[in-house]
Amino acid sequence: MAGPSADTIKDVNTRYHDVAAADYDAKWGISYEPDGQAQVTGKLRKALGAPLATYERALEIGAGTGYFSLNLLRAGVVEQAVATDISQGMLDALSASAADLGLADRVETVRTEAERLPLPDDSFDLIFGHAVLHHLPDLDASFREFRRVLKPGGVLAFAGEPSHYGDRLAALPKRAALTVAPAWRRVVGAGRRLGFDDPVEQQAHALEHVVDVHAFTPNELGGFARRAGFEDVRVAGEELVAGWFGWANRTLESTAELKQVPNLWFQYAYRGYRALKVVDERVLEPRLPAAIFYNLLVSARAPGSGGRSRTRRMNGAALRSETWESGSTPSPSFHSGS
Repeated sequence: MAGPSADTIKDVNTRYHDVAAADYDAKWGISYEPDGQAQVTGKLRKALGAPLATYERALEIGAGTGYFSLNLLRAGVVEQAVATDISQGMLDALSASAADLGLADRVETVRTEAERLPLPDDSFDLIFGHAVLHHLPDLDASFREFRRVLKPGGVLAFAGEPSHYGDRLAALPKRAALTVAPAWRRVVGAGRRLGFDDPVEQQAHALEHVVDVHAFTPNELGGFARRAGFEDVRVAGEELVAGWFGWANRTLESTAELKQVPNLWFQYAYRGYRALKVVDERVLEPRLPAAIFYNLLVSARAPGSGGRSRTRRMNGAALRSETWESGSTPSPSFHSGS
């Protein structure tokens, strides 16, 4: 049976994210303070596999409410940014946050599809995105556009993309968590979340299966960049045991009234996730194939030279630091992007 058409995917993507924009930042614990900046700069550094530079002009694909663009601007990694998304609701939220943060004159929003960017050739030093490529129906056309608007020598980095095998593995802790959720709520003393069985909410959840078009193998993901003419293509994986732990806990939390969940639970969830993330980063990621991890990261460079960037040094501890708002478990797959 044929899947949904590209037009259907784009339409559902727009509607889904327009609706989600209203409470997106609250749902994902988004912060524009030093903890948020550290998480975003660390993710970009990891995707690039190299020290960060300061990039004069950067383009974000699927910017969502601006978590990555605005934090990179605040951290001084990016000087000027263009944030694109298919959802005007997301871009409106981004613009409001930019104004609140005093960044309105440093970021421009453009509602557009990635396959047809209304932007001039050779105009950006960095193109980046998080959890967005798996939403795009035509990735070959999108990567050709990325290559067109990136300056010679400019760099590209995308993170948070689901791997084919990792995505399947992540379904196991989610299903297990739903099975034990009633018993877990009794133990922690939390009631069932109102609206958990609401038909509208269930319909919104069902739309996720339409907007999430792809899960990748490393070769597939790198192939899009290579076919578009990029060089130095690099694909890596991240999050395995931390991802299983995080998804199980977030699934449990999604069934409960969070205000009734004791703070002790969130401390356990946060510290456990952090400990297992260290295991992933220091033990598993350097030794196991990228394909089995939950997330994939891809980076590449446009041929030639001339991208306007300056190498910068950042505190290594700050780059590795990832802190989330209290009140929810750190997400193993932070979902910024359209």
